[in-house]
Amino acid sequence: MARPALEVADIFRTHGSAWRKQQAAHLNLGQLKVMSAIEQCRTSALGGHALRCDACAHQEISYNSCRNRHCPKCQARAAQRWLDARQADLLPVEYYHVVFTLPAEIGAIAYANKAAIYRLLFDAAAETLLTIAADAKHLGAQIGATLVLHTWGSALTHHPHVHGIVPGGGLSPDGQRWVACRHGFFLPVRVLSRLFRRRFLEELVNLHRTGQLQFFGEHAGLADAGAFDQWLAPLQTCEWVVYAKRPFAGPAAVLAYLSRYTHRVAISNRRLLAMDGNSVTFRWKDYRAKGRTRHKTMTLAADEFMRRFLLHVLPSGFHRIRHYGLLANAERRKRLMTARALLKVPPPEPVGDEADATSAVPVFSCRCCGATMRVVEIILRRQPIRAPP
Repeated sequence: MARPALEVADIFRTHGSAWRKQQAAHLNLGQLKVMSAIEQCRTSALGGHALRCDACAHQEISYNSCRNRHCPKCQARAAQRWLDARQADLLPVEYYHVVFTLPAEIGAIAYANKAAIYRLLFDAAAETLLTIAADAKHLGAQIGATLVLHTWGSALTHHPHVHGIVPGGGLSPDGQRWVACRHGFFLPVRVLSRLFRRRFLEELVNLHRTGQLQFFGEHAGLADAGAFDQWLAPLQTCEWVVYAKRPFAGPAAVLAYLSRYTHRVAISNRRLLAMDGNSVTFRWKDYRAKGRTRHKTMTLAADEFMRRFLLHVLPSGFHRIRHYGLLANAERRKRLMTARALLKVPPPEPVGDEADATSAVPVFSCRCCGATMRVVEIILRRQPIRAPP
């Protein structure tokens, strides 16, 4: 695949050093690590190897990737490994795409409380799906769900929401039969929205009462319980956006969708159009517009572009892909085996261990003649950058 004409790494390399000095008191260690990793990705700083083709004597140098989960260049291979492992989990049923979105007011305080509110977003969305599906008035079944966290809008603004991929059915309460959804209909969206809103706000109040939320700047006054309750009042009656799309066109479409969403970062290099000494121009989609007018271009000052990109750096160790219900890691294999038996479908083809796949010796092909290239020299990485004590 050809290298894009402009990359996020180019923007950080050009403007990052000066901006880091200006924002020294405002950037956390995680954001600094992401900047450093993206700047050094596939450069001599990370080391690599020299390759030579025995057929045509072509030589080239291949530098190592940073493997940071926020780097636009390092997600394709990670996504493919993850998808290979997920193929065995697919069932021959309809799959639905459900999205749970937080109001802008909560998104504003989520930035200073990422771990707590993102975790609550996951838990409230999963509880909502499992609770409504288990209700005999709606489905009466134990379902599974894979939830993926996205924190951005198309213009790189802070917009936390989770995408859920849900099989259209589940196991009966006694585990003796498969209960399928009505064709083309998963669960009532309005019911999902109401329960999601209520459970999220209840747990948000608990986080506030136990001192697990922090407030700064214009929101500093919300540390007071009375002010916080008053601030929450309008959110208890406004509409929260929860929607379900039409079912996917089979398991292959589910995998194609997951390959685009699971390891996506705030902006891909393909969306970048131009950079000059002061600004960055990129493509974005305006979802409030209709038709072709949705696709627009935006120009931001380079400092603002970097600020928006780094809004979406996740807390260290935070998992942005989680599985619930039938797909929860604890008993996933056993439950899926039961579901396949009830659906009368054969077990999936065995998938090789992910560790074996990642430890296999890579094979390099010559871009000139297609023959196999061999490594003739290892290039050591430079001394890693250390944080000050």
